[in-house]
Amino acid sequence: MLRFGILSTAKIGRELVVPAIQDAENCVITAIASRDLAKARAMADRFSVPHAFGSYEDMLASDVIDAVYIPLPTSQHVEWSIKAADAGKHVLCEKPIALNAGEIAALIEARDRNKVLISEAYMVTYSPVWRKVRALLAEGAIGRLRHVQGAFTYYNRDPGNMRNVPALGGGGLPDIGVYPTITTRFVTGKEALRVQATTDRDPEFGTDIYSSVRADFGDFELSFYVSTQLAQRQVMVFHGDKGFIEVKSPFNADRYGAEELELTNQSHSESQLFRFQDARQYKREAEAFTRAARGENEEIVTLESSVNNQKLIDAIYRASEKDGWEAV
Repeated sequence: MLRFGILSTAKIGRELVVPAIQDAENCVITAIASRDLAKARAMADRFSVPHAFGSYEDMLASDVIDAVYIPLPTSQHVEWSIKAADAGKHVLCEKPIALNAGEIAALIEARDRNKVLISEAYMVTYSPVWRKVRALLAEGAIGRLRHVQGAFTYYNRDPGNMRNVPALGGGGLPDIGVYPTITTRFVTGKEALRVQATTDRDPEFGTDIYSSVRADFGDFELSFYVSTQLAQRQVMVFHGDKGFIEVKSPFNADRYGAEELELTNQSHSESQLFRFQDARQYKREAEAFTRAARGENEEIVTLESSVNNQKLIDAIYRASEKDGWEAV
């Protein structure tokens, strides 16, 4: 069993990732660390985790863990991923793993120097829903793909939430804009060449709260919008000359609806609905990461892929400051 330590008591860890790791078949949580020992102990007791640490450094120095999961604010991801790697621990770090693509070079160096695994936690790439979309596109189920359309929105104006704090890496694009980009890249195997975009910022927080994006992938286009101040919505549609695929709740199926996709033919005379009961993408992510950390042949999100996804987000920010196309 790969032994995980959790670096902080953040909400996403408590509610989603920690239960998934505890339910996984090949890994387990053996330690929780917080800058407040009482918080670490409370979370450890909640999940029957044997060890609690009152500092991140103490947990990384211990021999009770083999890997860490990092759900810290984005601004701290690179720092603590490198510290964990230098301590000889494998790293599963929440997305986005860095504030910009240039920062990821240091992570690659740390990975290679310490011969450990560092991976950005895009749970969607382990979901059977997205594996099915990739398979349908590969077999030509919708013919020639010409356009991908997406949306991801929620409403959050809590000034204490890290998503609304620029210094912590907050903003709509780093929080949710990364999902239409990573999933499109994952299922097509293609990279964006150039982008156009408009972005609005909150006058109080300074974070980006709405972006409308057009990305040119050469053979097809991706258009999507994201917002942190609109009613909740998620959708992704892949449109070809022979049909289209609609992913109904593409990113957070447990909160936005059923885990399913629909394949419709050119004339709307036929459609197929594919349902995935309890896809448990966080559990699949932990198990795949563990197999890769053991040296098994497993598809995971590599840092090289993370660079390309972050380059696209960086280009969207630049494109938002100008008229016309911006190279990725």
